[in-house]
Amino acid sequence: MSTVMFHLAFPIEDVATAKRFYVDGLGCESGRESANSVILNLYGHQLVGHATPEPLAPQKGIYPRHFGLVFEQEADWEALLARAEAQGLTFYQPPRRRFEGTPLEHRTFFLADPFHNLLEFKFYCHPSAIFGQTESGSVGDAVAQV
Repeated sequence: MSTVMFHLAFPIEDVATAKRFYVDGLGCESGRESANSVILNLYGHQLVGHATPEPLAPQKGIYPRHFGLVFEQEADWEALLARAEAQGLTFYQPPRRRFEGTPLEHRTFFLADPFHNLLEFKFYCHPSAIFGQTESGSVGDAVAQV
């Protein structure tokens, strides 16, 4: 299969604030932009922020909507964590280990952008858990935050 990249469009309030968070903060590369939209390169994936006139309200938890990346190398996850801390980005949930001591164990942290979009960044200790470990039946936290 040829290389493919993921595309995600999401709401923002304004391009300048989006660029401060995603480019200056997270380290995305900025692509084309208009007065109401900006294309961002997040580790080779295309994010597009589209300004909306509708008010953007905070979510009540991480479910059902968030997006992010799964890192294959723990050092890369740690580097982004260090950057987020150094840039003073807003942590929605601080770094932690989930499912510790199981085949699903992973490190994770959540950021909140200025528009209340939640981003999760993960590193799985056992790569088989990324798409496998289907016998477990566990997805997300035991108690959903709705």
